[in-house]
Amino acid sequence: MTDIGVRAITNRKWLRELVVSALAVVLALVVGAVLIIVSNSAVTDAAGYFFARPADTFTAAASAVRDTYRALFLGAFGGRQQIAETLVAATPLICTGLSVTLAFRTGLFNIGAQGQLIAGALAAGWVGFAVHLPPGLHVAAAIAAGIAGGAVWGALAGILKARTGAHEVIATIMGNYIALYALTWLLTTTALQRPGSHEPISPVVDPSAQLPRFGGTRLHLGLLVAVLAAVLVWWLLSRSTLGLRLRAVGANPDAARTAGINVGRAYVMAMLIAGALAGLAGAQQVVGTDLPLTNGIAGSFGFDGITVALLGRGTPLGTVCAAVLFGALDAGGKEMQAATGTPLTLVTVLQAVIVVLVAAPALVRTVFRIRAERAEAVAAKGWN
Repeated sequence: MTDIGVRAITNRKWLRELVVSALAVVLALVVGAVLIIVSNSAVTDAAGYFFARPADTFTAAASAVRDTYRALFLGAFGGRQQIAETLVAATPLICTGLSVTLAFRTGLFNIGAQGQLIAGALAAGWVGFAVHLPPGLHVAAAIAAGIAGGAVWGALAGILKARTGAHEVIATIMGNYIALYALTWLLTTTALQRPGSHEPISPVVDPSAQLPRFGGTRLHLGLLVAVLAAVLVWWLLSRSTLGLRLRAVGANPDAARTAGINVGRAYVMAMLIAGALAGLAGAQQVVGTDLPLTNGIAGSFGFDGITVALLGRGTPLGTVCAAVLFGALDAGGKEMQAATGTPLTLVTVLQAVIVVLVAAPALVRTVFRIRAERAEAVAAKGWN
């Protein structure tokens, strides 16, 4: 088969997966609409006299869904401030999603982006407030420290996998707990705790270590860094020799080993790079968004990165798009709750339904009557 033919098949497959992911989002919104209807007080009141005036129930249901989703959309994209908040939420998700995606493509399930993010935030935060350097150099040093911290934490799981056969899922999950409780403890020591404070919080990073912000919003330069990281991951996986080896190991480690590829080394490199990406997210959080270190610095970005990678179908571009979508849900959900009283947990339900549907593409095809060209499945092994 010619190179053009291979590319045509690859592009068609990618487009088909993109359509399925988009339809999964649509179906999740339908499920969300049902939940809005059954939980809305105006709808339930109108349902009490449904047989007398059924139109009132349908009108109330339509209004509830319209107002809720309108508030959700406007809260995410209704103005410059709202768009900025969406992108602020999306920035760390891009990096943690890329971390999970790259490990997936190597046949590894990196559950440890949360711990790697914490390790990166810890290293970047310490450099940010304990080391004093000129502007420009200081922020670069803090980000580099965050990348290095995450890389080391990720590489440990890779080494355990390569040398002892320890499953990366177990190793990275335990790494999450170790990183979280180590940070919590360190924030109570004189090395990290803010002077005069009895709370587990560090000093604010120096102004020289803070990422520049845009136009009076919370959006910072970390967004461009995250997009650049996505481009580098695309190049690594698609155009580099190392990426070819990683994908070969992910496709079939036994065949890769027969072809002369050092599988153990590939596992270590994959987890090191994945950890570096998650560490970059941690650095962005502490020198771009939050500024002091706290034991909640990671939020749920590491775990949400798994969801983003799933929705992005294991591609850098898909991961970026999925991160923006989840950033919009996060930013818009707050406005939705304030404007309509709809619980913020609706956003969590939407995210969970999206993941279930993306993980079960046959269900989406069945609902929308899309014919599959061949049987496809997404396994914990990864995408290739």
